[in-house]
Amino acid sequence: MLTRRAFFGAAPAVLVRRARPLNVLFVVADDLNIALGCYGRPVRTPWIDRLASRGVLFERAYCQFPLCQPSRASFLSGLRPETTRVWTLETPTRQYVGDHVFLPEYFRRNGWYTAMVGKVYHTGECCEDPRSWDEEHREFGKNPPAEEIIRLVKAEGPRGHTFEWATLRTPDEKTPDGIVARRAVEIMEKVRRTGRPFFLGVGFRRPHAPYAAPAKYFDLYPPEKIALPPAPPKGYRLLPAALNHEPPPKPLSAQQIREFIAAYYATVSFMDAQFGVILEAMDRMGLWDETVVVFFGDNGYHLADHGGLWHKNTLFEESTRVPLIVWAPGRRGMASRSPRLVELVDLYPTLAELCGLPQPGGLEGSSFVALLDEPTRTWKRGAFSLQARGKERTEAAREVLFIGRSVRTERWRYTEWDEGRQGVELYDHLRDPGELRNLADSSAHRSVQRELQALLHGGWRAALPAGT
Repeated sequence: MLTRRAFFGAAPAVLVRRARPLNVLFVVADDLNIALGCYGRPVRTPWIDRLASRGVLFERAYCQFPLCQPSRASFLSGLRPETTRVWTLETPTRQYVGDHVFLPEYFRRNGWYTAMVGKVYHTGECCEDPRSWDEEHREFGKNPPAEEIIRLVKAEGPRGHTFEWATLRTPDEKTPDGIVARRAVEIMEKVRRTGRPFFLGVGFRRPHAPYAAPAKYFDLYPPEKIALPPAPPKGYRLLPAALNHEPPPKPLSAQQIREFIAAYYATVSFMDAQFGVILEAMDRMGLWDETVVVFFGDNGYHLADHGGLWHKNTLFEESTRVPLIVWAPGRRGMASRSPRLVELVDLYPTLAELCGLPQPGGLEGSSFVALLDEPTRTWKRGAFSLQARGKERTEAAREVLFIGRSVRTERWRYTEWDEGRQGVELYDHLRDPGELRNLADSSAHRSVQRELQALLHGGWRAALPAGT
């Protein structure tokens, strides 16, 4: 683990850098799955698609814990959830890692001006990290004010989570995410005049529930044109441990499902438009040749798949897979797609290497800069995710009873709940991309299961690419 004492002891080694250090624009969207045009989904995201056409789009990127605070504590520290032990929304970011130097602080201590706007660390005093930043503008406005709501729809959805959407009369620039984008531009302009490099963290709240956005974005998605998720096969049954929320008292109607998916898509398009404000400023200020841009989601999100799952908090593909797009000036692999496995915990070492900083000791991710030059080269064997379960099926659970661990390879997903005592899952993504047929009890797949079990128990170090 990298502490401030260790950092200062190594400080002289970081003084030699390129004449013009690269800026970092670090953009994270809350609860964003791969519902983006560039990932082949029927959602209008022209600005994110534009970044994807310019940088490297990672087709198999995974979070380490599909819940906001644990995921952010992991990718901002460069440590895995087993080390951070942040498994709930209320666990303080530094409770178990103490003086560890987090990603923005590492850049700050090396001379970058660090600023955050919106939700970068998780919301709440115990989760934020003031020592990471020279300037903070924290998140606000999760729920829209009543006077701005044109239409509000609530339903009895999965228990223990908000289930509502709202169309707003608010102009984009007056919404919280609109303010975040425009304030980010102001910071870029201000720091650029000083000649210092910046590390700018931008956190968009949407598409997090409640799905609220100006009405014009809802107009893009008539509910009757929304496709329903495929029905699971006859006899399909979730393991009790795999269930994230207790189901609603009565199943949602097809019309309700379509409306809620349409609302999620609307908030994605709204968030994309706010991201576009920042990218337009990049154009205007001529920052592309001197700025690394990272765009990603903190965790995935269910939209009525697997027979009716919503939200996150599972170890299925929809919950653990995230969009990730990286633009890095001068790297050979730009304007490409990478099919290789990467993890959000890899962002810390990757950004350090891209910006000419020494690799901090004790990190638990691996730099994927090599994939930015050769996007299809051989890479790591597995991506690892963890999920905790409490007494109640709610993401606000405070007491953890047991955990599940999952490993994703390029073809397979293997999951153990409570070290197998609460069940095992095995899915073949070549034949079952929806993860609807659990092969864990199949005699025909015993050798595959043994191999994946060994990979899961061997951990992330055993899955690293050769030479790292």
